[in-house]
Amino acid sequence: MIKNPVLTGFHPDPSIICVDGTFYIANSTFEYFPGVAISKSKDLANWERVKSPLDDLNKLNMIGNPKSGGIWAPCLSYDGKYFYLVFTDVKNWAFGPFKDVPNYIIKAPTIEGPWSDPIFINCSGFDPSLFHDDGRKYLVNMEWDYRKEGKEQFSGILLTELDPETLKPISEPIKIFKGTELGLVEGPHIYKRNGYYYLITAEGGTVYDHAVTVARSKNIYGPYELHPNAHLVTSRFNKDLYIQKAGHGSLCEGPDGRWWIAFLCGRPISDKRRCPLGRETSIAEVVWIDDWPYLKDKGLEPPLEFAGYGDKLENKLYEYRFDDEKFKYDFMSLRRPVEYEILENGALRLYGRQSLMSNHHQNILVRRQTDFKFEAETCLEFNFNHFQKMAGLLYRYDELNQYFLRISYDENKGEKCLGILVINNGEFSMPIEEIPVGDGKIYLKLKVEFEKGKFFYSKDGLNWNEIPYDIDVTILSDEYANPLGFTGAFVGMCCIDMQDYSAYADYYYFKYESLE
Repeated sequence: MIKNPVLTGFHPDPSIICVDGTFYIANSTFEYFPGVAISKSKDLANWERVKSPLDDLNKLNMIGNPKSGGIWAPCLSYDGKYFYLVFTDVKNWAFGPFKDVPNYIIKAPTIEGPWSDPIFINCSGFDPSLFHDDGRKYLVNMEWDYRKEGKEQFSGILLTELDPETLKPISEPIKIFKGTELGLVEGPHIYKRNGYYYLITAEGGTVYDHAVTVARSKNIYGPYELHPNAHLVTSRFNKDLYIQKAGHGSLCEGPDGRWWIAFLCGRPISDKRRCPLGRETSIAEVVWIDDWPYLKDKGLEPPLEFAGYGDKLENKLYEYRFDDEKFKYDFMSLRRPVEYEILENGALRLYGRQSLMSNHHQNILVRRQTDFKFEAETCLEFNFNHFQKMAGLLYRYDELNQYFLRISYDENKGEKCLGILVINNGEFSMPIEEIPVGDGKIYLKLKVEFEKGKFFYSKDGLNWNEIPYDIDVTILSDEYANPLGFTGAFVGMCCIDMQDYSAYADYYYFKYESLE
């Protein structure tokens, strides 16, 4: 049996397809770069990252995008010849009534590329999805109505036909579905089976009332009748479930004829019901009864496990050496490509750029927190003597919530010192007395156990000193973010230079180990 979630840590809005016996899932990446995480699997248990389709500024420029902006809800599809990816690059979403949400489409002959340049489609709403129907192509997306309030701003699902060659709209958008009383209809996908068009949507908002809603019609333009249960999967009726927030799903048929739904979920910790791992990806088997999809057990609750095509191969220790290019598949930067070089000795030289709160040119290299209990460790050397230059181990959610164990220069002490920078809901603090560490290599470690964390340091990598500060892990969560957030906790490397951009830090390795 395969345990859910199958993609742990920040993997929201899964779009799943199966091509020639291989499953592919595309996930949202928001402000993290490169854009869109694509994973592949033969058995639904073991997933391997493939090259990102949006890996240069010509394809995706998010410089200046707000936190939790950027790539929302990509849709991956295949028409027998090309892979297609549609996505939203959110430029504005959190403040005021407006949302600036341009939607684009790219295509490639293989999942590894080469991917075409993005083609602009529309900007009427987010969560675009492409449907291929006997040579014709249709786009669905939710429509945002700035004139209304609350749930009513999610005004329905629009359908637009596209030219199959140019991928430009050739029809006016038509509203085909307004959603149910649950409201907040978004995340649409269309599938065709046995003469029916099935419209799958997300409703309830991407928190604890989330749900996957199903409707069908003999005509792609409707009218659509609602599923007998309205929903295919949801956690909203049982707040004690291990897997919460189930919603925003997509369907595919496996090589043996079995059907599957991939959906996002969250796993809250502590009595605060916060999810520092962000929204993750789970899978459930789907059966068809009277031409309606149901979970295999006929219920609505997401399963803890399912029988796929293989068993999970456990890998608890990830030791990254930077002369192996594949390390980049697990690491991400913010809004733009990271600025670094690999030295002859295999070290990664990370260049200092803007501060922890910049939406433009931060220079970080971080990976997802994928476990409730883990250790992250690195070794670096930083040889610059100015308080505005710093480097270290970063544990972050977004610009307003993060912890930075950093080495910098303290002119009062006349030497390099170790300290912690904390940003909690936008409030900055330095909670500990600076610790003199001198020159040379320094080893840094973060240990997390559910809602609590600790930093450590060492001069030799063997004898560790605990830093007297308690980390509240739960502030690195969607639930704590202000006003909202849609990502998850990341840990990794960071170099800052707020003086003249001349500083750099040499990182010799990075290690992430699950303690579960």
